[in-house]
Amino acid sequence: MKIPFSPPDIGEDEINEVVAALKSGWITTGPRTKKFESMITDFCKSSKSACFDSCTAALEMTLRLLGVGAGDEVIVPAYTYTASASVICHVGAKPIMIDCAPNSFQMDYEQLPELITEHTKVIIPVDIGGVPCDYEKIFQAAEMKKSLFRPKNAVQESFGRVIIVADGAHSLGASRKGTMTGSLADFTAFSFHAVKNLTTGEGGAITWKHHDFLDNDEIYRQYMLYSLHGQSKDALAKTKLGAWEYDIEAPYYKCNMTDISAAIGIAQLGRFPNMLERRRKIVEYYNQNLADRNVTTLEHYPQTGEFISSGHLYLVSITGKDSSFRNSVIEKMAEYGVSSNVHYKPLPMHTAYKNLGFSISDFPNAYHMYDNEITLPLYSTLTDEQAAFVIETFRKAISE
Repeated sequence: MKIPFSPPDIGEDEINEVVAALKSGWITTGPRTKKFESMITDFCKSSKSACFDSCTAALEMTLRLLGVGAGDEVIVPAYTYTASASVICHVGAKPIMIDCAPNSFQMDYEQLPELITEHTKVIIPVDIGGVPCDYEKIFQAAEMKKSLFRPKNAVQESFGRVIIVADGAHSLGASRKGTMTGSLADFTAFSFHAVKNLTTGEGGAITWKHHDFLDNDEIYRQYMLYSLHGQSKDALAKTKLGAWEYDIEAPYYKCNMTDISAAIGIAQLGRFPNMLERRRKIVEYYNQNLADRNVTTLEHYPQTGEFISSGHLYLVSITGKDSSFRNSVIEKMAEYGVSSNVHYKPLPMHTAYKNLGFSISDFPNAYHMYDNEITLPLYSTLTDEQAAFVIETFRKAISE
């Protein structure tokens, strides 16, 4: 039996939506992209949403919209994928990395206030594996240090504190204390990459929660300018009679979503509750069948009901083992036909961040979580038979 790590869940609904988009004659940003944005807003119960060609673009354009740049600092976990931090470098700001809490994949909330300085403009929490961060603690840290905040533009001034921009690449469909991700942080970036719970092939979106001081329509207009070269009208707007003329308001970027991608997303979002429920059943099955093993798994659905995960990644820590043993388990599982992965190799271990002066020795908790972590296949098309084979193979591999 061959079991890939994370194939997309694509069915007839997606195919039919894409065919309809192709037949419509409109395949770039247009009515389907606008519809998809509206659906995301409704699903997340956010103020508004804007789509892009990636989650990375959504994060970067948000930093640019907020006026983050040279001389500024942005706090980001050391335990994440590079996209969470590279966008900070893209805008010329300085990433300030924060370690994990002991025996946790999430940032050390106790350490967070200590890292906030007069240069801090943004915190980027990461909802790793689909588990939403404790945003109450993050906002508390921002409020605690608001006297240090030095705004550089009108948007920053309206917040009057460090702004929370969540990397929710994993967490669409998750919630905390009844509030959906997309409405927990000030801004939340989602990924629709091929391996995500909901995919558009490539794609992403930004949502933002309601603040009385924010003009939602103006924020959205700014995002559209950033995504399409600073052009005052998109292609759809220019089709109106006599409306060909446009202005370039600034020399911006090109990262818009297409209607073909949005068509896939529209179909995916229609099926999404069932897809999330299937992930939950697989997580519960894995948990039950690993309870007698010497492993610790990321908690997705605590009995307290404090949060509900999106069930994106099944992270397992093999107690008392190191990366050498973990790597041998990955190889053994591959020999049996089961693909697995590691989430993540901490950023300070990568050349790019070593060259920026980071050292993994300064992030011992992140290294500890990485050293014996393995991620098992988890996706909505995984059958009961395949899930059983994954567990059988994993149990065998860690026992040999």
